[in-house]
Amino acid sequence: MKGNRHMLFHIHHCRGIGIKGTKRLVETYQDLHAVFELSSSKLQQLTALSSTNIELFYNDLHSFPSDRYKKLYEENDIEWITLYDDDYPKLLKNVYDPPFLLFLKGNRKLLQASTKLAVIGSRNATSYTEKVLHRLIPQLIERGVVIVSGLARGADTIAHKEAIKSGGNTIGVLGGGFQHIYPKQNVDLAHHMMHHQLLLSEYPPYMKPEKWHFPFRNRIISGLSDAVLVTEARKKSGTFITADYALNEGREVLCIPGSIHDPLAEGTNSLIQEGAKMVLTIEDIFSELRV
Repeated sequence: MKGNRHMLFHIHHCRGIGIKGTKRLVETYQDLHAVFELSSSKLQQLTALSSTNIELFYNDLHSFPSDRYKKLYEENDIEWITLYDDDYPKLLKNVYDPPFLLFLKGNRKLLQASTKLAVIGSRNATSYTEKVLHRLIPQLIERGVVIVSGLARGADTIAHKEAIKSGGNTIGVLGGGFQHIYPKQNVDLAHHMMHHQLLLSEYPPYMKPEKWHFPFRNRIISGLSDAVLVTEARKKSGTFITADYALNEGREVLCIPGSIHDPLAEGTNSLIQEGAKMVLTIEDIFSELRV
């Protein structure tokens, strides 16, 4: 297995392959080193990659300098964890398409925290989200709950900052590599979390965030967590994607209700109507998390 974790590191840095192609290789070969012996055509047959992508993957497979990058990451205090590692989060391992590899910067032990709550909401969150989280998060921190969010504008930023201000712990899941923090306004927050909390990403540090990365990384936010708290959200928003992931993964979705006249309450109110748990007091969250 130790050899396989290093092979996953190598494959993860190859262009063209992606999570679905990697999954096919992992499911086919008990020893991933066998992949080196395969011809380009055999690899294409196994992975179902396009001609362009198989060429990229095959070239990188036989040329990417993995050892150099491992050393570079170590020098920059960047750790990495794979599905083969004992301390890979159990909840995350059981989601659909779990990341085969995660890059970590900060306090790795937070991955093993007994209770984690994802906090998500609109990037255009109003003072309502701010007031609600200012009230709820300090009480959650007192019970040892770790706050998980995505370092985006709005609700995510408020959640991370409230957790830190309350003397608690928080995990941020990025949509790109550590060298390309987005949004720029959260660079200082990200650097603080790299040293005192935990940031993680399934993308190599040098990789810039793409638009599609953000909805896809939401499976990690909900997958790491015992439950998901939604503050404000429009219908058909990115927040809804995370809520869907959470429901599919068997996580409880908790929602803050809002005015029927507020567009940012349409999402949360409709989720409640569909069966999400309405949060009126902190006890509603405590009872769900059993803390």
